[in-house]
Amino acid sequence: MRLLLMSDTHVPKRAKEFPAPLLAELPRADVVIHAGDWVDVATLDLLESRSKRVIGVYGNNDGPALRARLPEVAHVELDGLRFGVVHETGPAQGREPRCAARFPDLDVLVFGHSHIPWDTTAPTGLRLLNPGSPTDRRHQPHCTYMTASVTDSELTDVQLHRLPPRG
Repeated sequence: MRLLLMSDTHVPKRAKEFPAPLLAELPRADVVIHAGDWVDVATLDLLESRSKRVIGVYGNNDGPALRARLPEVAHVELDGLRFGVVHETGPAQGREPRCAARFPDLDVLVFGHSHIPWDTTAPTGLRLLNPGSPTDRRHQPHCTYMTASVTDSELTDVQLHRLPPRG
């Protein structure tokens, strides 16, 4: 099962449209996971129209229309692996133990908010993934997203993808 992970798209505020390489990934993914800050309902509609399955949550920049369609926290089992999706996890300092305590029944937590790519594992085994932002790199060198696979109840092939600068 191929996963496409993204967060903090902020379209059309931080970018007018999705980057072409990210759009090209949509049909390849079995599941698209978005960790909030869509900003516009049209972005959710676009992903739902071009993806086999979308799992998403709302973020702090998402208004009432998105909050009506998306949860604050999503839980899903994919090929035997227990995923959670949330926008904010608090400061980087202490993130692993804090998230492990908050989400003791998960194998993988996908989060956003910071726009900073993150891939760590808590002492409990909880894998924490932040794909960064494909449209707003903030202080990062690149805009980013992640892909991964779930095979036999294991997360494999986690890759951070750097997008070319917008012209």
